[in-house]
Amino acid sequence: MDNNKEITQKNKNFKENFEKWYDKNYKLLLFIPLILLLLSLGYLGYFYSVTGEFVKKDISLTGGTSITISGEISTDFESQLKAEFPDSSVRKLTDLQSGQVNSVIIETPLKPEDITPTIERLLGYKLDQTNSNIEFTGSSLSGNFYKQLIIALIISFILMSIVVFFLFRTFIPSIAVILACFADIIMSLAMINLLGMKLSAAGIAAFLMLIGYSVDTDILLTTRALKNRDIELNQRIYGAFKTGILMTLTALIAVIPIFFFNSGIPDSFRQIFIILVIGLFADIINTWLTNASIIKWYCERKKI
Repeated sequence: MDNNKEITQKNKNFKENFEKWYDKNYKLLLFIPLILLLLSLGYLGYFYSVTGEFVKKDISLTGGTSITISGEISTDFESQLKAEFPDSSVRKLTDLQSGQVNSVIIETPLKPEDITPTIERLLGYKLDQTNSNIEFTGSSLSGNFYKQLIIALIISFILMSIVVFFLFRTFIPSIAVILACFADIIMSLAMINLLGMKLSAAGIAAFLMLIGYSVDTDILLTTRALKNRDIELNQRIYGAFKTGILMTLTALIAVIPIFFFNSGIPDSFRQIFIILVIGLFADIINTWLTNASIIKWYCERKKI
């Protein structure tokens, strides 16, 4: 019994000390995500000035040729192909159980007739319907598809913003939610550029999903902070944190296992999961440092 009382008292003291520290420093915590957001925006600006694009795109968004070759290829094939066509990429697909390579995918912005003779020369045999599959997408078609996806992403963000303003009908809390969601997207975009990933159509779909994941926790926090006025403010924020972080960790647990499987999973699925993992970690920072700090300041100022 004495040990239980001692543990309870220690937990109580820790909670009180943490609340005092948080009340004193919560405004300073806001600078952490703000600096990260500014760095991300600066990097994206630099990337655009160098490449003319905010993100690298794969052939599903730029147009080009995808050649799938059945069977295994020589170990030096990729280096030889890249020496002649630096913009090409080679991906190996392996069997999930045995780990053996069962096919290879070559992607290039060139037309099939411009690269097929070189591939056949490096392989030492002709490509036909029995050992390969060749797909070509025109740049105009892919460009229109990319524009439509970006428009869909922008419309989704605008509709989300309208719903948030309608839900809270207060400027600062609504802006805090929108800012946190915007920061999630920008930080994730900067990170995939740093990782050297090429964004695909599936990747843009992942950003659409990220908007939904992000706004869930932000609305949870803002709703609890503004409407549960019979509870002390820090307890409202802490209660929202316990629920929200559980939601985010559950989503992370669902998608993180993708990093432990290197074969048998389509690249489109892998990119979706990677973007979601990056975005969810960004959401933890932007919800519980950015949004929470703004909401706490707002509630204290308005004596809510």
